[in-house]
Amino acid sequence: MTGERARRGLFGSGVLIGLMAEQVVMFSVPLLIFQHTRQVSSLGIAYAVEWLPCLLAYPFAGLLADRDGGPRLFSRANTARAVVIGFAVLICVLRPSWTVPTLMVTGGLLATLVAPIRMSIEKVVPQLAKGADLARTQSLVQNMELLAMALGPGIAMVAVLYLGKIWLLALACALFATAACCWLVLPREAAAPVPADSRRVRATVAELALGWRLLVHNKPVMLLVGLNFAINLVFSTVLAANAAVVTDVLKAPESQYAMLNMFVGIVGLLNLLLTPLLLRKFDVNFLGALGYAVLCGCLLVLGAASSFGVYAAAFVVAMSGVAYFNIFNRTQRVRVIPREHLGKVMGPFFLVGLLSYPIGGLLIGTVGAAYGPQRLIVVLAVLLSVYGAVFIPLTIRSFRTKEVSHVGPGAELAVSGGQ
Repeated sequence: MTGERARRGLFGSGVLIGLMAEQVVMFSVPLLIFQHTRQVSSLGIAYAVEWLPCLLAYPFAGLLADRDGGPRLFSRANTARAVVIGFAVLICVLRPSWTVPTLMVTGGLLATLVAPIRMSIEKVVPQLAKGADLARTQSLVQNMELLAMALGPGIAMVAVLYLGKIWLLALACALFATAACCWLVLPREAAAPVPADSRRVRATVAELALGWRLLVHNKPVMLLVGLNFAINLVFSTVLAANAAVVTDVLKAPESQYAMLNMFVGIVGLLNLLLTPLLLRKFDVNFLGALGYAVLCGCLLVLGAASSFGVYAAAFVVAMSGVAYFNIFNRTQRVRVIPREHLGKVMGPFFLVGLLSYPIGGLLIGTVGAAYGPQRLIVVLAVLLSVYGAVFIPLTIRSFRTKEVSHVGPGAELAVSGGQ
């Protein structure tokens, strides 16, 4: 039991510290870019550049996670992130005029390395949690993301007073390296025998194609992909324009921009305490529908907000809605994908779901820059509400049908047959 508790502690520490480093980067980079350009369109373009290469990496990262088992891939990817951001700091210090292009390229490389990180976490969670513990562990991972949003910007807000924004990136470099160390001692799950030619191009393509087939033939997961795409499209527009809306449109100081994310993290702590109680009283389907409804309502408020206080409150509650939806999202998809193919399926799953991120960035860089980011958010929030009213019930019903029709072990349901 002590060994299991230690493994869970190292797993959680690695996830949390890595997410904190991401939050420090997400605090520093948009402010630096906007500070140098003073253009909303530059934020949208940077967001699109950041996410496009990341999308292409997801199927390959999923395949690597299946082959590796997760822990080693997580450590190597975080080490690579530390190296990338370390070089970025050197370039920005030695060549200040190169700051904006350097940060855009760095953002793309860091986002690409997010893919193996996320796939590693997807792979390791089912190894640590079985049965009823799965939803609780998935909620723990989800709420760690919110907790990191408190600790990361909190550290950044204090450190920026002494270090400056560029040197905050050096702090993120150290955090990434620490996260890599946390997973070095985690045991690797025994992998299935791998054919000798598995690393050849033809075999790799065949495995990638298998992941796409398993995804396409899995009706509830495909419906879930559509919901993820819709949510990410709207929320990516919010995140892409956040620095500009808070500091320019609403005239709030940079310290309040950091505090906005800190408040989200504090609510994450409350969710961490509240989620086990909610899971005892309600099933994950209810939490998913509730989170989606809360998100849509808050997005409408974000688009209409004329003061930082209203905007901040809506943003915090919206992120809580995302957290509750993602408990449903993370738990249900793992239950209907066989573990041996989890990475292969989740790679395409993330690619399609996150394709909306660069689209959202481009929308902010074009439509948002022309007509205002808040007007764009309102229009997308209305469309998201209509979409959810139709597809949330269909998705829940499809997952229930899949579980009822399955015969065999409860945690790994078959995905074949195009149900």
